[in-house]
Amino acid sequence: MAGHLYHVLDTRGFDRPLLDELCELTTRLRGIAKSPEGARELQNLLPQARAMLYFPQPSTRTFLSFNNACHVLGIRTSEIRDPATSSEVKGESFDDSIRTFSSYVDVIVMRTPEAGFAARAAALMDRIARPVPIINAGSGKDQHPTQALLDIYTLARSFALRGGIDGKVIGMMGDLKRGRTVRSLCGLIKNYRDVELVFIAPKQFAMEGDIKLQLDAQGIRYRETSRLADALPGLDALYVTRMQTEWDTAGESRAMDYGQFSLNSATMKRLKPDAIVMHPLPRGPEIDTAVDEDPRAMYWRQERNGMWMRAAILLKIFRLEDRIFSLAAEGLPEGPDPP
Repeated sequence: MAGHLYHVLDTRGFDRPLLDELCELTTRLRGIAKSPEGARELQNLLPQARAMLYFPQPSTRTFLSFNNACHVLGIRTSEIRDPATSSEVKGESFDDSIRTFSSYVDVIVMRTPEAGFAARAAALMDRIARPVPIINAGSGKDQHPTQALLDIYTLARSFALRGGIDGKVIGMMGDLKRGRTVRSLCGLIKNYRDVELVFIAPKQFAMEGDIKLQLDAQGIRYRETSRLADALPGLDALYVTRMQTEWDTAGESRAMDYGQFSLNSATMKRLKPDAIVMHPLPRGPEIDTAVDEDPRAMYWRQERNGMWMRAAILLKIFRLEDRIFSLAAEGLPEGPDPP
């Protein structure tokens, strides 16, 4: 084993052996789930476990993928998606709410509009008699570590026949200033050799200095441009992000010229035949729906990868990865690919 997981708060604690193990675990897990026998084995792994999905910030994909990842493993879930249904409306503090959740469940998955709340919850858990792991499913404009992990898995699978992620040129386009998905993905790139990053954004939404300082310290090459057409031919992957309008304070997003920062059938012609396009979703006008038919569009596959990677993370937290590798070695018959 590459190491244990407990809290999953940001991308700093992940090294290459752990990333490789999580990717392998995710693939083995998917393979087991293909057959009815395998799916039943997975459901019997954690029937005694309970998870709280605390999502006061709106979410579709992340919530559903965590909810279904739990169900794949037999974990029962509780949820709070509207703060109005929590005792916080009666004045209960955030810390008291989290401590209450920990009395009833074995893991807390949380997504908050405020940065740092997952780390605050983890620090609280480390001080109490019955601690439970905290998984950060998105915190403010800062971190989204499980999205970065599923993105790494998507990149690794896409480049499996091309030497993996090492040596690739990865573009990131859109609202890089406020996009926590690209910030988190940058935090994992240090684990791969000779990767070059290309930041494609208007100046007002350029990648912030703290990430660039981090990349400089790690010796990771990057360059910045506002000219998508010039950058496209040299990319192995393009990670597109939407405008993060929820963080607008004065309608900043209205100043975005989507014509210069969007993909359509015409701009796709400038991309390499074996390059890939990713997007964390939901999307706006930055990707035309016609691109969906292009075999290089990986964002729907990327979305499906989320449930399996998050199930792998839960297995690591509950230290059941060896059981998955044993089940895979037993050669259970495979059914059709799971949806």
